[in-house]
Amino acid sequence: MSPRAAALLAIAIGGAIGALARGGIAEALPTGGWPISTLIVNIIGTILLAAVAALIAWRPSLPHWFHPLIAVGFCGSLTTFAGIQVEALVLMRDGGSATAVLYVVATVVLGLVAVVATRRAMARVIR
Repeated sequence: MSPRAAALLAIAIGGAIGALARGGIAEALPTGGWPISTLIVNIIGTILLAAVAALIAWRPSLPHWFHPLIAVGFCGSLTTFAGIQVEALVLMRDGGSATAVLYVVATVVLGLVAVVATRRAMARVIR
C-alpha cells in the first residue's frame, strides 16, 4: 500500500471512530440550554490535537499514519467549528444572546487553556 493510500485509510478509520465517539458523547450527555456535548468534544479534541502536535514535533519517528489517523481523522470528526456556530445561533434565536456569547468565548478560552496545558504536560512527559 502506498503511503498516500495508507494515510487516506487512516483518515477514514480515525474519522469513523471520531464520529462514533462524538455521537456517543452527545447521546450520553443531557441536552438543554447549554450545548455541553459540543463544548466537551471540542476540548477533548483540542487536547488530543495538541498532544499529537507535541508528539510529532518531539518524536518525528512516529509512523507515517499516526497524524492522519488521530489529528485529521479522529479529531477532525470528533470536533466541530460549525457546530459551535449553529448552537450559538440557536441560543440567540431562543433569546439567549448573552449565553451564546458566553458559550463561544468559553469554547475559545478553554481551548486555548487546553492547548497550553497539554503542551506543557507533554513537554514534561516526552522530553
